[in-house]
Amino acid sequence: MASCSQLDAVKGAKVLMVGAGGIGCELLKTLALSGFEDIHVIDMDTIEVSNLNRQFLFRQSHVGQSKAKVARDAVLKFRPHINITPYHANVKSPEFNVEFFKQFSVVLNGLDNLDARRHVNRLCLAAEVPLVESGTTGFLGQVTVHIKGKTECYECQPKPTPKSYPVCTITSTPSKYVHCVVWAKDLLFAKLFGDRNQVNDLNVHSSDDGDTSKSTEDVFERNQNEDPEKYGRRIYDHVFGYNIELALANEETWINRKKPRPIYMKDVLPIESFQQNGKLDNCIKEDVAISAMQVVGLTNPQDIWSLAENTKVFFEALRLFIEKREKDIGNLTFDKDDQLAVEFVTAAANIRASSFGIPMHSLFETKGIAGNIVHAVATTNAVIAGLIVIEAVKVLQGDFCNCRMTYCLEHPSRKMLLMPVEPFEANKSCYVCSEKPLLLELNTQKYRLRDFVEKIVRNKLGMNLPLVMIGANLIFEAGDDLEDDVAANYARNLEKVLAELPTPVTSGTVLTVEDLQQELTCNIVIKHREEFDEEKEPDEMVLTGWNAPNKESRFTSNGESSTHSAQVSERTETTVDTDTGRERSVITGTKRKLSEIEAASDNSEIQSLKPNSANHETPQQVIDNDDDEDDIVMLDAFPEAGKKKKVEVS
Repeated sequence: MASCSQLDAVKGAKVLMVGAGGIGCELLKTLALSGFEDIHVIDMDTIEVSNLNRQFLFRQSHVGQSKAKVARDAVLKFRPHINITPYHANVKSPEFNVEFFKQFSVVLNGLDNLDARRHVNRLCLAAEVPLVESGTTGFLGQVTVHIKGKTECYECQPKPTPKSYPVCTITSTPSKYVHCVVWAKDLLFAKLFGDRNQVNDLNVHSSDDGDTSKSTEDVFERNQNEDPEKYGRRIYDHVFGYNIELALANEETWINRKKPRPIYMKDVLPIESFQQNGKLDNCIKEDVAISAMQVVGLTNPQDIWSLAENTKVFFEALRLFIEKREKDIGNLTFDKDDQLAVEFVTAAANIRASSFGIPMHSLFETKGIAGNIVHAVATTNAVIAGLIVIEAVKVLQGDFCNCRMTYCLEHPSRKMLLMPVEPFEANKSCYVCSEKPLLLELNTQKYRLRDFVEKIVRNKLGMNLPLVMIGANLIFEAGDDLEDDVAANYARNLEKVLAELPTPVTSGTVLTVEDLQQELTCNIVIKHREEFDEEKEPDEMVLTGWNAPNKESRFTSNGESSTHSAQVSERTETTVDTDTGRERSVITGTKRKLSEIEAASDNSEIQSLKPNSANHETPQQVIDNDDDEDDIVMLDAFPEAGKKKKVEVS
């Protein structure tokens, strides 16, 4: 039974829930049944058929509707007297600023990507509102608590990156279906629809041997007013036919490998059949997502398509991008929630797989591989939702010393499936919550302001609407409300190298970068450097003080940073096989109590375990990839005792 103080804290709380997917449905239900009376829910997604097996607040009739709004209506049916306010919007929208966050007693995160999590973390820090993070992946999950001034923030520890594959394997000798998916997603899709100026390992030269001028042209460049069907045939024959023949010309490559088979459109889909593939205007409805499957007449995403069906989907997806989403071409990156993008990648990966004698996969399977998805388990979501509410109640009561970060394990460890961990203090080197300056080494004579803004400020530091200043001089600002002449001046600055800006950037210059929406300010000290190691420093810059991702030889599923306790030093490594998606756990190490470490404080051993010591190593973290809906968080390993300093709260 809840105490009177707990009931009072719950009833008087105003709670913000971000995400109404797998965890979100369970969480909203649990909050309502626990006595919370004022709940606000933000979610930008709409309901899909694939959600119905675990997101129990939704029904078939709700497909296509707002998750936040339907979840609200469903809960009000059994708790009609509480207040639930839904927002069908992106949490990164300007309306959800620091002032908006300040009105809440606690924020409960249920997000599916690192970028949004970082954004919410920064808003909570600026608004000084406690944040409870969570995530699940299969049978694994975790709940973490982040309180400004008392615990580490979400970004205090680095997030590892997914496994990468050698370019030569992806481009020339794929042996697994995942290789074909990476090729289709990161090379072909990026080349056709992404930044054309970005370096890409696809061969782009024409196969017209008789015409030297044509042989130097970029095959992927679409001529003005070129028919989409003609362009599609050219791309298809080039990547699946001509490039395979080029690969076969190197006979030594195939001495111990099975030779691939060049595939040309005329051999798979006759012209007559191609022209009858579908009529866009008759097949696409304005109120539904654009889908090549719909045009072709394929309905089940779990079916494995034939080579001809994959070819049809490939052409239709390409044509739909050109005719319906032309304004997006040149700026697209693969998104697992973009139906047309998933269809295109599935078709391209399957055609390439067929060429190399690799078994083809369904769209459902391909989406999981492309998004590094481990499909959610409803029971795990329910357990994690319950733990979120428990921690939220502690936070609302001000009972910070009893807050715990809890990990849900697939297999018992020390006879426990739920592993509680004490929170830790902030990382003093964290540029987000400790405001420590960063050091950036680059060649100021070559590095453009555009590269600085896009590669460092946006991609690495996660700022959405940045402004860049040198002293009191503003050299760049992002936003749609700028005057035309001001925007034009900033655009000119973007193309200049740092040393040639109106206020030149030289070694020792301090750049101040600020995101007004996140109320985050970061100082970056510039150090000029002439040369870089092409292999170790391919970006030709080194950023120090930023929690760079740890590169792992394996990858776990989606997730946030996993923080670990000195009390739980037994190592539980949980990994996900890249190709099968199956998890495996390995228990290693020994248990060492925190009291034993504290008792050794006069010994040199304890000094080497403190975070501020030179020997301090950051424990391995989990990887953040996008999952279907759910926050995906996996504990990768508990570090040895004392790797992080326990927070002291009063």
